Amino acid sequence: MSQTILYARVSTAEQTLAHQRKQAEGAGFKVDEVVADEGASGLTTALRDRLQGRRLFDMLRRGDTLVVRWVDRLGRNYGDVCDTIRELMRRGVIVRTVINNLTFDGATSDPMQQAVRDALIGFMAATAQAQAEATKEAQKAGIEHAKGREDAYRGRKPSYNVAQLEVVQQLLAQGKSVTATAQATGVTRQTVYRIAANPEEAAAALARWNA
Repeated sequence: MSQTILYARVSTAEQTLAHQRKQAEGAGFKVDEVVADEGASGLTTALRDRLQGRRLFDMLRRGDTLVVRWVDRLGRNYGDVCDTIRELMRRGVIVRTVINNLTFDGATSDPMQQAVRDALIGFMAATAQAQAEATKEAQKAGIEHAKGREDAYRGRKPSYNVAQLEVVQQLLAQGKSVTATAQATGVTRQTVYRIAANPEEAAAALARWNA
């Protein structure tokens, strides 16, 4: 019997396992089992090199559905994400995302549909890597600034957390409207506008307050 497995990477205080499961179930997924890696870095550790990532590969069978919050959960960079999704499809596993409810599977034999699917995988993986790298650099800059001045003025405390910032940037990159993005993430439209106008400063502000 096929099953639906949610894979979560718990890397921050905001991206808890309970929160990610609630998001998945809120999007309509009926989760049979949850596999989670805590503290694993998505930018440095391949899925197969994570303790629970290896367990995940052992568990998945043809006909199973793997649910992830977003494609960045499946690898450390563009090539890694693409390779992971394609390997899972070759094994007959369906990959679905909570954000935007995207579906990747290897069932289609139509060359045009395959081309569109593969192009979408590449685009989403590249977007995820670019966003992760930009956020990482901005946070690093913010932390260094805060460490360099004990009395540094941190500015107004952000009205969003790391998870909300990540989703806002992903939705905007996918062409979602400010209103739809605000509703999906629970932040105000003004906050979405500020993040859109200067995403690096938005990430740096979080880093200053968390430093």
